[in-house]
Amino acid sequence: MKNVAGKKVLITGAAMGMGKMYAQLAVKERAAEVILWDINESALEETAAGLRGAGGSVTTYVVDVADRMQIEKAAAAVRADVGDPDIVFNNAGVVRGNSYFWETDNARDTEFTMKINSLAPMFIAREFLPAMIASGNESRLINVASAAGLSANPRMASYCGSKWAAVGWSDSVRLELDQAGHHHVKVTTVCPYYISTGMFEGAKSAPLLPILKPEDVVDEAWKHMKKGSPFVILPKTVMLGEAFKVLPTSVRDFVAGRVLGIYKTMDDFTGRK
Repeated sequence: MKNVAGKKVLITGAAMGMGKMYAQLAVKERAAEVILWDINESALEETAAGLRGAGGSVTTYVVDVADRMQIEKAAAAVRADVGDPDIVFNNAGVVRGNSYFWETDNARDTEFTMKINSLAPMFIAREFLPAMIASGNESRLINVASAAGLSANPRMASYCGSKWAAVGWSDSVRLELDQAGHHHVKVTTVCPYYISTGMFEGAKSAPLLPILKPEDVVDEAWKHMKKGSPFVILPKTVMLGEAFKVLPTSVRDFVAGRVLGIYKTMDDFTGRK
């Protein structure tokens, strides 16, 4: 896929931050329709106005992706209003951290995190994948996960759990599409380290693991989405964690915790106010 010209692009968490950046790229490349989902109605309309001013055809839906019924209702509305999307960015996400798991709240932390980071991408993909498959056209599903979906880390157990679930599900769907012969539909799983969007306010960098700029992550994800790459892992040094998994657990914990200080990166996390 050279660009998204003529494609319908749906983005969740689209009102601000990286979701807004993906929408701007879609308009720049002349997508046929840019479909924005977000829970923040005022920010959503402000973003949509700016995109329309740049020449984009934009439709907006106020959706709480933590609610499966709202996802299903919004998906039906999209199909009725503009038709099924060719490209879906599961970008919406939340971060909870800086507490040990037994100190967290079941509803406010664990359930909320799992609904948005794990279940919502699954429910959204289930709404739109059948039409992508049936169309026979080049289609894309992009699931924004996290490096925390590849490596465990203290003080973010629910977040890690939600992203591990997202990574395992996302790559399994990729394999299923390939096995079923639907090669025109590609799945990309995006796994970045901490990003300076405000969501990770207070989180620390570690040796070989700098805090990422959102525009750099968006550019890489967009580029690899068009290629249909299976994974986008940023920075590449995140892959060292995969290599460490062959080590005895005690050695791995010593290197990650004591030498690199990774296990202390959430100690001062506050998140977005």
